[in-house]
Amino acid sequence: MSFIKRPAAMLSSAILFAIIAGGASAQQRTVLQTIDYPADHQILMVIAELEPGQCTSRHAHPGFESAYVLEGEAVAQFDNKPDLHLKAGQPLQFAPNEMHNVCNHGSVRFKALAHYIVEKGKPLKILP
Repeated sequence: MSFIKRPAAMLSSAILFAIIAGGASAQQRTVLQTIDYPADHQILMVIAELEPGQCTSRHAHPGFESAYVLEGEAVAQFDNKPDLHLKAGQPLQFAPNEMHNVCNHGSVRFKALAHYIVEKGKPLKILP
């Protein structure tokens, strides 16, 4: 039995993801794949993009985020630690419930490949 959803189900997941992510964020997210594993969690593979001058808005995730910057530069701002300057070729991660805001202060699109490991049924994006 395959844990990877079929293309039609992936489209449904992408639409659901857009709805549950909530907020009027300037960030564009494209869900590439959803895997149900372990049994009560989902792993989402997402392309996250920010145009120059845009920010994600302050938020957290109910699980881990591991990402790799594909293009551009941005700054991740945190509540309780120094800013993290992000650039192409750099990996990064956010802990569960870690409030952050990512802003593209550069002149080109910021693009990252992100993996989220979250509990099923919880919204991906937690607002303050």
